Amino acid sequence: MRSADLHIEGARIGAIEVARNRLIVPTFLFVLGFSILIVRLVSIGIFEDVSDQIISANSTRIEFIRERADILDRNGIVMATNLPAPSLAVRPRMISNPEEAADKIIAVLPDLNRTRVLNQLKSSKHFLYIRRNLSPTQVWKINALGYLGLVLENAEKRVYPQGRLASHVLGYVDVDNNPQAGVEKFFNDHLSNPIRSNEPLYLSLDLRIQYIVHEELEIAMDKFSAKGGAAIVMDVMTGEVLAMTSMPDFDGNGSISPEGAEMKNRNILEPYEMGSGFKTFTLAMGLDTGAIKLTDHFDATKPLKVGSRTIHDDHAKKRFMSVPEIYTYSSNIGSALIIREVGIENQQTYLKKFGFFDKSAIELTGVSQPILPTRWGEIQSMTVSYGHGIAVTPLQLVTGVASVVNGGRLIPATLIRKNNTLVDETPYNNVSFSQEENYQQIISPDTSRKMRELMRLAVDYGSGGNAKVDGYRVGGKTGTAEKVVDGAYSRDNKITSFVGVFPMDNPKYAIFVMLDEPKGTEDTFYKATGGWIAAPVVGQIIRRIGPMFGVKPDANVKTKYQNLLLVNENKN
Repeated sequence: MRSADLHIEGARIGAIEVARNRLIVPTFLFVLGFSILIVRLVSIGIFEDVSDQIISANSTRIEFIRERADILDRNGIVMATNLPAPSLAVRPRMISNPEEAADKIIAVLPDLNRTRVLNQLKSSKHFLYIRRNLSPTQVWKINALGYLGLVLENAEKRVYPQGRLASHVLGYVDVDNNPQAGVEKFFNDHLSNPIRSNEPLYLSLDLRIQYIVHEELEIAMDKFSAKGGAAIVMDVMTGEVLAMTSMPDFDGNGSISPEGAEMKNRNILEPYEMGSGFKTFTLAMGLDTGAIKLTDHFDATKPLKVGSRTIHDDHAKKRFMSVPEIYTYSSNIGSALIIREVGIENQQTYLKKFGFFDKSAIELTGVSQPILPTRWGEIQSMTVSYGHGIAVTPLQLVTGVASVVNGGRLIPATLIRKNNTLVDETPYNNVSFSQEENYQQIISPDTSRKMRELMRLAVDYGSGGNAKVDGYRVGGKTGTAEKVVDGAYSRDNKITSFVGVFPMDNPKYAIFVMLDEPKGTEDTFYKATGGWIAAPVVGQIIRRIGPMFGVKPDANVKTKYQNLLLVNENKN
């Protein structure tokens, strides 16, 4: 072999050796890294708890900023949320063949008007929306068209998973997510704040109770062919509204007519003359001022003439009646005579303390002022004593009744959950009248105790008998008021209501039901009064929600003051 060949062979061997040496370092590093990985995996498997790794991973989740925060019921059930819903827009100047583009868009979105879409594609404007809230399938098909002038803009749609349930409380938003009513509008600063988009708003509503109340009110409206209805369930110890329903109602997910009758929340928007329900406040102020005692009797033997007016009883007893009888048998004459003892000035003072001179303080927009007498003389004072000549909203009535039974404190109604404790974890019997809160004391605890017993009598022996529920201590008061039609009271057009409370020995819940212009049926002997129409609805609601709240039925339910009823008569 020539020396030159030897030289070339030696160079080749040297190059191979250098390459081998160079491979040793990365090979060593690879083996070292792989060994470390194996050791780490073995260490995790033997010495560390897998749950620790899961918790660590979950704690680093990414929070997304949304246009509006969620609204939840008191138990964390979603009532309003946002979902991705892209919008289709167009830059008309980038569309070369508007006719062809319009046909293809209509093929994907057949509910659109072709003429309108074509005009948008031919417009001289720079940017126009064609359709909002597209589904994922529609987005894919629009993208497949391949037009540069079509723009898919990221957006969100407000969705109400419960449909019509609590629609008047929630309100709704427009296509641009601008709030138009309800808590959506009242709490817009919170709900639309990007910094708080992951902080849901917890309402006091309990969707389980809301569903029951909605269903029972709907059944009653259909049965009695009522024009409208309203219902409220309130915790009398906290003021929390657990259910609020107004009918007719609407679905915030669909098309909405802002001026439609279904948009009215009858619980806060329209004041009504509540009829005999107001006798609750008349007797409360009479007892609290000392103007009357439970053992007093008043002459109801004949109609009461006051000036040019005559006050009648719908179901006259035509005898002297005790104070409990006046309330139980709902005597207008007796109420008028009691308020004469109380005096106009005291009547106005107490009604103001009960909250009937101002609109309700609740977290909703559109709350109405009460309608008070323009002149407050003797006859006006007497008619107000039994619920005529003064109009208040259902929410005001329920709040007032709650103060009568809860120990005498006026607790403002609220739609916001007052604490982070779920309802199921707070049995009613853990709450007592000894709770110290900074609320106005408007009647004494002793007066409150007496009124609870009178409300029991009205259910056990009076016109509220249809609200009885076996084993439950239910109290309440009926209300039937004639509506004003063409400037005069109409006997054919009535507002019928009933407000019930249970359990009466330690009140926790107030339930109100009202029906607008109901029609009597054969089952009610064609009567359309609060006792026949509204009281049974309240009874059915109590029957369903009582066990849910953990209120146990008691077979030994007793009532006080029966000895003050001279005659035990059937309900009227």
